[in-house]
Amino acid sequence: MKKMWFCVLLIVCFLLFTPAARADYVLPYPSYMPGNKVYRISRIVDQLKKYWYFGNIAQLKYHLGLSDKYLVEAKTLMEYNQYLLATDALARSDKEFLQIPAYIQAAKKENVDTADLINMIKEAANKHTEVLSILKDSVPSQFMWTPEKARPTELNLKELLTSSEEIRSKTVADIQSF
Repeated sequence: MKKMWFCVLLIVCFLLFTPAARADYVLPYPSYMPGNKVYRISRIVDQLKKYWYFGNIAQLKYHLGLSDKYLVEAKTLMEYNQYLLATDALARSDKEFLQIPAYIQAAKKENVDTADLINMIKEAANKHTEVLSILKDSVPSQFMWTPEKARPTELNLKELLTSSEEIRSKTVADIQSF
């Protein structure tokens, strides 16, 4: 009986004093995609949420969340060879990611400790860069998008993906310089 209690006590102590494993930065599951009836409503709701989140930290998390969402959308669309829609989603992701430094700088001016936020942004940028590099390896460097009744559009996919990677690294560098 004493051995059983000792084992239980040992297990409880092990669980209490073992540091919790920290998960890597996780991108969200893809939301509604273009072609879905609810997609436009989802985009409108995303824009309306901007007014719900106020304060520098909330705005930073809002823009980072949208950047994540649009990156996942772009990744999914590229996997289904919907390159024109994917480049649009990637441009929206880049635009949202570029908003982040202004909110970090404003938070620092208010004497807010931003160390955890900066680490979160670094993790997000690393995850974004990882996804973008995987996409660069799997998509053609150029693609000619020819819709049925319109002019064809040439898409320089690898150039766009490289530009997105540079935006992430430049944003992280800007944040660290504040």
